[in-house]
Amino acid sequence: MLNNIGPAGLLLIAIVVLVLFGRGKIANLMGEVGKGITSFKRGIKEGTDEIENASKASDDARDITPEKEKV
Repeated sequence: MLNNIGPAGLLLIAIVVLVLFGRGKIANLMGEVGKGITSFKRGIKEGTDEIENASKASDDARDITPEKEKV
C-alpha cells in the first residue's frame, strides 16, 4: 500500500496535515522535537563524560593494603 505513494501523494498528505493542524501547531511541534533531540544529545554527552571520568578515577587508584597483609 505504501509503495504506491509518489511525490503527488506526499504533497497531498502534507497539505491535509497543514490544513488540519495549522502552521502554528506544526511549528511548535517541530520546535519540541528539536528540543528533545538537543536534550538527548546532551544526555549522551554527559553520560560519556561521566564514564570517562570514572575510568580516569579508577586509573588513579592506589593500593593501601598494609604490607603485612599483602600476599
